[in-house]
Parts: sequence; C-alpha cells; structure tokens
Amino acid sequence: MTQNYHNLDQIPETALRWHEAGKGAAIATVVSTWGSAPRAAGSQMVVSRAGDMVGSVSGGCVEAAVVSAAQDTLDDGQPRLLGFGVADETAFAVGLACGGRIEVLVEPIGVHAPAIAPSLLSALVAARAARRPVACRTDLETWERQLLDPASPGEGKVMVSGRDADGQMLTLYAPPLRLIVIGAVHISQMLVPMAQMAGFAPIIIDPRPAFAAATRFAGAEVLEDWPDVALARLAPDTSSAVVTLTHDAKIDDPAIVAALQSDVFYLGCLGSRRTHAQRLDRLRALGLTQVQCARIHGPVGLPIGARGPAEIAVAILAQIIAQRRTGQTV
Repeated sequence: MTQNYHNLDQIPETALRWHEAGKGAAIATVVSTWGSAPRAAGSQMVVSRAGDMVGSVSGGCVEAAVVSAAQDTLDDGQPRLLGFGVADETAFAVGLACGGRIEVLVEPIGVHAPAIAPSLLSALVAARAARRPVACRTDLETWERQLLDPASPGEGKVMVSGRDADGQMLTLYAPPLRLIVIGAVHISQMLVPMAQMAGFAPIIIDPRPAFAAATRFAGAEVLEDWPDVALARLAPDTSSAVVTLTHDAKIDDPAIVAALQSDVFYLGCLGSRRTHAQRLDRLRALGLTQVQCARIHGPVGLPIGARGPAEIAVAILAQIIAQRRTGQTV
C-alpha cells in the first residue's frame, strides 16, 4: 500500500475507519526502546487484515514482522507484546542502528476483550477531533484500558509515552498537527505538499477568490475568508503553526494579531528585514507588546540562502520542524 504521508498522524482515525469498514485493524505501538532505535516510545502504525499499513514503528524489516503479528492478533483477538533486538552487524538492514532494541505492543480492534473496544477508540478519535490532548493507559497484564487527561497526571507527575513506573503502557495523543497558511500564493503551493509529507494537515486562508481555488491545493483545506475571521473559527492551539505569505498588510496583519493571541507553537512571516521592521512598528501601534512580537519568526525560514518558491518552502518547513522539536531555531 502506498503511504499517505499526511495521514501519519491519523493512526486512531485510520484504525476506526478500517474497523468500521470491515477491513479489520490492529494498532502497533512502540512501548520502550534501548540503544539507537529509530522511533521513540509511543510511535504507532495501524495494520489491516489485508496487510495495509499506515505509520511506522521502526526503520526496517521489523515492520514486516509486526504486520504478520498484527494479522495473527486479528485472527485470535489476543494482544501481543513483541521484542526486537539486533547485533551491530545486522543493525543497518533492520533499521536499528548500533545494536538497538525495541518492544512493540500489537492490539486488535474488536468488540470482545482483550481487544481495544471500538467505543474507546471512538472516544479517542472524538477527543482528537475536538483538539483535546488525551492519553490511553493500558494494563499490560489485564489489558484494561482507560482514557486520561494528560494535563492532570497527579502528584506532580508528567505523562510521557511508554511504560510508566507501574509497568503500564501510556500512549499520549496530542491534537493533530496543523499548518495554517495565510495566502494562497506560489510559495504556498510548494509548502503545502511538503507539510503534508511531514505529517501536517495544511489549511490555506485567502480572501481573494482568484487565489483561493481548491484545485490549486490538492488534498488541503482552502478557506476563502479573511484570516482573522477564519482563525477565530479554527482556534489555533499548541499543535498549530501559522505562516503569513501575502506581503499584504491588510491580510497578513490581522492574522498575525490573531495568532499572537493564541497558543500556536510557531508563527512565521514572509518579508525582508526592512519589511519585517515596518511590520513590527504596525503591530506595536496596535498595542502588541515586545514579548508578543518576539514570537514572530521574521524574515520567515531558516537562513539557507533560499531562492524561489520551492527553496523558500523548504526553509520555512525546516524552521517549523526545528521549533517543534527543539524549541529553538537559527
């Protein structure tokens, strides 16, 4: 099956859709890792009875073994906890460099315990649709499962994906990643498919009918509306990035103000240093503080000497990823 890269963050949704369509679905989750494993604890993939798969739990042939185990678990309804480890001389072929080791939990979706109940999966999908963070705790002995609010772990604890201190599996689900692009311009046409490959769901906003044509952005949501109005409906959150690309202050500035009043993890604005300085003057005149304005990445993108829409899109996406993964950009 051809991987739909923009669905890599849609594992629960894909599993529920396949189950409801009668295709069967099992979810594989990385429980723990040792050494140099290519995927972190909490990484997932979903497998159908026919062997279709979305997502990844490693970088090599471990996937093939997990697909086989997923089909077995769909046959007997029993979850499986699998361990994979390799010697250094075979690590490259398997994708576990430097003698890494991973432990993978494979669980079927089904109406009978100990499978994942469709009702629990539906509740998980609903929470994500409402853009609420959610965690699933799985008892690896009894296979009892519970959805939790990861913001309230209790006793000062911080929830992370993987085995917890009690030996239970925690899987955290942040709201799906979104990239909100202001301006349906040429750079946007390059940026949108790149963002989809990186796991973002792009949303393009442009009030100009000639630009906001859905045919120019296959597989992405296009809103013909003023950015401040659209952003009020979208309610950007900590899993959202915003990029303004129109060079038109009456379109970009309201979007910037709305983004700065939200919890977006990234805001980038196209323009030269001179243009950005003028932008900051306008924003401060509107009452925005120095601290708020400092959140803006401008000129947008990593300084790689990019020229042309495609290279500029690469620089923008690289900066977004750097901000999301490390909280720092050049």
